[in-house]
Amino acid sequence: MSERKVLTKYYPPDWDPSLLGRSRGPKQVGPKVQTVRLMAPFSLRCTACGEYMYRGRKFNARKETPVDERYLSVQIYRFYIRCTRCSAEIVFRTDPRNQNYIVEKGAKRNTEPWRRGLEGELEESDEARLDRIEREMAANADDGSNKGYGMLGLGSSSGGAGGSVEERNAMAELEAKTADAKREMAVADALDEIRSRNARIEKAHRDGVEIEVVAAVAPEEEERRRQEQEDAEAARMAFAFQRSHEMLEEDVEVEGAGWVESSSSAAAGPSPGSDSGPSAVIAETKPAPTAKLAPVVSTDMPPPSFKRQVKKKKDRSALLGIKKKQPLV
Repeated sequence: MSERKVLTKYYPPDWDPSLLGRSRGPKQVGPKVQTVRLMAPFSLRCTACGEYMYRGRKFNARKETPVDERYLSVQIYRFYIRCTRCSAEIVFRTDPRNQNYIVEKGAKRNTEPWRRGLEGELEESDEARLDRIEREMAANADDGSNKGYGMLGLGSSSGGAGGSVEERNAMAELEAKTADAKREMAVADALDEIRSRNARIEKAHRDGVEIEVVAAVAPEEEERRRQEQEDAEAARMAFAFQRSHEMLEEDVEVEGAGWVESSSSAAAGPSPGSDSGPSAVIAETKPAPTAKLAPVVSTDMPPPSFKRQVKKKKDRSALLGIKKKQPLV
């Protein structure tokens, strides 16, 4: 396999570099021609086979530079391409005057509505444009007068009166057309209103039939709803009973704590100077109100300490058979 980048080349033994001479061919006569790659600047249609070639189609073209063809010192270029279907030659050139291209042979340029009449307008002078406008105005005036004569049966002497009558008739026709349009719109609105009302009535009848069908099936739905309500009521009662039971237990615990405190004070005996008798015992054994009881704090366990404690490491050297040396001192 050869190298991609050849660094050394092979020269045969019998190769003589002196045999190589500079050969000069004849100079090119005529316009300069070179091969270029271009895209079609416009849509065109081949006249030989009818093939359509869209704008932007790429071609291998020959570009010709005519020596004596210029427009205001701007060079004109000519391009030669071939049809993609029948290989017929198509020639077009640049048009610096109109900033466009002109097809010379082999194809026909497609119609472009946005450029319709553009070349003619560019070539038309101011005088020609004024003449054309005058001719158009005269033709329109002649058409209007002829129409007036035909409608009123008047001669050329009554052309002005005929024009005014025609204008009045045109205004009357326009007003009549406007009134007819308004009348049609009112009729259409009334018809739409009637249709919407009929649709509402039909929908109401249809909803009534559906309600009757639902009423026939209602017992099963009612039974299901009743069961759901009973389940919800049972759950609510259960939760209420549990809540009341917990509150009762809390009250009992508080009263028990007060009773224990009063019993302990009665067992210690009456204090000196106090009355001894059944009334005193009853007074002592009466439980204190729960509001004045202080919370009982257990003193069995010490309060937690957050002081860092260093654990003593265990001596596992004996398990491994290592004997420690006794210190000399």
